[in-house]
Amino acid sequence: MEILLVEDNPGDVRLTQEAFKEAKIQNQLYVVEDGVAAMEFLHQQGQYADVPRPHLILLDLNLPKKDGREVLREIKQNSALKRIPVVVLTTSGDKKDILISYDLHANCYITKPVELDQFIQIAKSIDNFWLTTVSLPGE
Repeated sequence: MEILLVEDNPGDVRLTQEAFKEAKIQNQLYVVEDGVAAMEFLHQQGQYADVPRPHLILLDLNLPKKDGREVLREIKQNSALKRIPVVVLTTSGDKKDILISYDLHANCYITKPVELDQFIQIAKSIDNFWLTTVSLPGE
């Protein structure tokens, strides 16, 4: 199963990749750095014409070019994309961001930890639930 990570912070990308490696998650992790690239990836446009559609999206909210909230809104309003689970994975623990994300039909909201050990636990939780336990629509 393919996972799309939408994250503009290179440190958070490395942290996510390292946490997935430590958690022994073997799934393909694609990374795009902004909301415009995320939508191009999901619509398989331009340089992303040959990529597979992801089974799961890990989405940061604070992105350049197109905000994560706007990306989430576009995903959930698009009949071809709306069934892809979106895990909001962001530094914001603001109640307003949490409410807006769920109002836009995020499948879950996780506040990113800063420590690798905590991030590994989140990666394991994502693996146990989203990649092992549930049946995803793209399978």
